[in-house]
Parts: sequence; C-alpha cells; structure tokens
Amino acid sequence: MDSDKAVTLVIGGARSGKSAYAEGLIETALEAAPGPAVYLATAEAGDDEMAARIALHRSRRGARWTTVEEPLDLVGALAAHGKPGAPVLVDCLTLWLSNLMVAGRDIPVETARLIEQLRCVSGPVILVSNEVGLGIVPDNALARSFRDEAGRLNQAVAAMATRVVFVAAGLPLILKNDG
Repeated sequence: MDSDKAVTLVIGGARSGKSAYAEGLIETALEAAPGPAVYLATAEAGDDEMAARIALHRSRRGARWTTVEEPLDLVGALAAHGKPGAPVLVDCLTLWLSNLMVAGRDIPVETARLIEQLRCVSGPVILVSNEVGLGIVPDNALARSFRDEAGRLNQAVAAMATRVVFVAAGLPLILKNDG
C-alpha cells in the first residue's frame, strides 16, 4: 500500500490464508501511519459454521478496526468509508457476488459500478476474493454461472488494481505490482 489510492486484490482458494495476508498488509500500513482501518464484511451468518468463521476473522483484528457489514451495497460502503489515510479491507468479493446473485441483481452492472467506485476511492483498498475456477467444472447451471461470474469479476478487479497477490498455502505470489 505505497499509494494512498492503491487498490490491491488478494486472491486464492478457500482456507489459503488470503484474509490473514490481507489483514497483515493493512496492519503493516497502520504501523507506518497509525489510524483507523475499515473492514467491509460481505458475509452473513446464515448458520453456525459461518458464524464461527466470522468470529475467527473478528478475533484476529485489533481495536483499530471498524467493522462494517454490507452484504449488497459494497459500492455505497466504499464511497462512505474509502477515505485518505484509512485503509479499507473488503472480505470478500465472492460472498458479495453470491449475495448479488441470490438477490437477483444484474452482475455486469454491479461489477461496472464497483470498478468505477474503485477508480474514485480516495484511500487504499484491499479486496479479498476466492479463485473458484481451478477445480472441476460444476455439475449444475447455478454453480457454473457463479464460477463464470466470479472469474469475470476477478478479472475486472485485477485489470484495474495496482497490485494482485495470489495466496496458496499461506504463501503470497505477486502477480501484478504497478504501485
């Protein structure tokens, strides 16, 4: 996060360490310029297992973090919280995508809105997303549609991001670093 307007995409598989890596990037930035950090959570605790995942993520963050839960209006939340000197972590894009699909939203329109907001945001943003296209082709139309939309969303964000990091087994691999 060299620039105050840097956009970083951290991508990887489930339980790859991508969220912890993204949180570490923000913690490092906070050491240099102590201040608030915003955690934009797109997950909803629909069951006990998801509630436990959310609790684990919350337990890793310190008092400098403000958590904002926003399952659908990610663009509005970024507009409200993307301020200079206050890094924002979005966790995660694929849960946001799932929420949009369940709500019947127009995914290409929502993706375009997100990209435009990321171009306008005045503070650093780190977005976490799952790479879901490395496995087998799903056996049903909904899962295939989700996989395809996630791939398009990840490509769009990666294209405009200043940095893209792929995390596997807790290890980061820099795919892009224009900052």
